[in-house]
Amino acid sequence: MKISVCMATYNGAQFVVRQLDTVLKQLGPEDEIIIVDDRSKDDTVQLLKEMYGQRVSVHVNEKNMGAIKSFEKAISFATGDILFLCDQDDLWEDNKVEMVLKAFREEKADLVVHDATVVNVDLEVINPSWNDYNHNNINQGIFGNILKNAYTGAFMAFKKEIVHAIIPFPKQIEMHDQWIALVCMMRTKKIVFINYPLMKYVRHGGNVTGMKKRSLTAQLKGRLRTISAIITYKK
Repeated sequence: MKISVCMATYNGAQFVVRQLDTVLKQLGPEDEIIIVDDRSKDDTVQLLKEMYGQRVSVHVNEKNMGAIKSFEKAISFATGDILFLCDQDDLWEDNKVEMVLKAFREEKADLVVHDATVVNVDLEVINPSWNDYNHNNINQGIFGNILKNAYTGAFMAFKKEIVHAIIPFPKQIEMHDQWIALVCMMRTKKIVFINYPLMKYVRHGGNVTGMKKRSLTAQLKGRLRTISAIITYKK
């Protein structure tokens, strides 16, 4: 199975090499890494080209598009059988790819999600389980996942067959990972959860996602937009 690793970068020069080194050693020569840079203001793009050359495919947005559209673009470029989503500042454990591919083969999964160790920027453990730390319920269904998203994109991999069903991402959704999970639920795809931490999930003030606390009004509006996207979704 050919693997496509889809990454969105933005001002990631401090961490992206550290992350990519944990990814590349698990890939074969036929696998690909697709990076969409959202017009970084630091030297992320230059660093990627100098460090990895043609081993990674770097696409720079013409204008700042945000994480959702950047990931959509990376997914649209992917040619692999299995697509892994990847953030710029985490670290993959050495057995991540092996364990995820095993779930696809042995459990006939369409979407695989795993747990992660939560660490700070110095890689000190905050919590051995993101699902515990974030109070996630991976089996809560569509309605529950509208109320509280339990799926994190950096922990997800899915078959290329579902790409046509998830993109283009609706304009009103809050995050791409939640939408991918919801589409798989609506289409009764097989979701397999690996109850084991297969990466270090770095939490720091510079994270693009997962750090902002919103008002109750903003949360309600976001959920209503997600419901609207579900209602208008055509299978």
